[in-house]
Amino acid sequence: MTITNAMVLAAGLGTRMRPITDQIPKPLVRVAGKPMIDYALDLLAEAGVRRAVVNVHHFADQMVDHLKDYPRLEIIVSDERAGLMNSGGGLAKGLKLLDRSTVLVMNADLFWIESETAAKTNLQRLGDAFDPDRMDMVMLCADPARTTGHNGKNDFNLAADGLLTRYQAGDPHPVIYAGALAMQPGLLDDAPDDAFNLNIYFDRAIAAGRLYGIGLDGHWLTVGTPDAIGAAEDVIARLTVGV
Repeated sequence: MTITNAMVLAAGLGTRMRPITDQIPKPLVRVAGKPMIDYALDLLAEAGVRRAVVNVHHFADQMVDHLKDYPRLEIIVSDERAGLMNSGGGLAKGLKLLDRSTVLVMNADLFWIESETAAKTNLQRLGDAFDPDRMDMVMLCADPARTTGHNGKNDFNLAADGLLTRYQAGDPHPVIYAGALAMQPGLLDDAPDDAFNLNIYFDRAIAAGRLYGIGLDGHWLTVGTPDAIGAAEDVIARLTVGV
């Protein structure tokens, strides 16, 4: 399916990115001359998304000013100036600003370089893979060997049929959550109104056998500290030559 709605989680404090984030929000930190959030927004636009909710908190005015000038999507701001809602609370609040159709959810500070030979983008593949009759969510998952900036921790084991379980030592197919998933907004209809971590819903879906994943086709990047910017820029320069 072509998914036209999205939410980008962008309200965090970015404490590990200090001292840069003492002056600007982490999603506006530039990597290869481009704010990190624009990588996420561009990936959404290229997949056919038309509108995206973005939540803001840290240096919210800077975020709002930047987002109003982004040309490729209709941006709706979910304001968390009054208090951070954590990943789950922020998502539940932001989804109320969209209709009830299937939605893509992305982290503002995680992105990837698409494979040059792929017939579809990773987010398009994610939309195609989502089957709400069998799944609560389908996640984009990165091969640990095709990442830059990662801390080495594995998140899940990806079975041959796409079923995800929490990674345990010795699991044969470890993967990293790449910061993108597809779901239906109704999944969070029972969510509390205050802050909570989205991992609650991940674990609930695992327990029900309804958390699935697909492998990312490309190279995944995370920029968590100032020291990580250079390595990410080197990979971007290497993989986007001539693009």
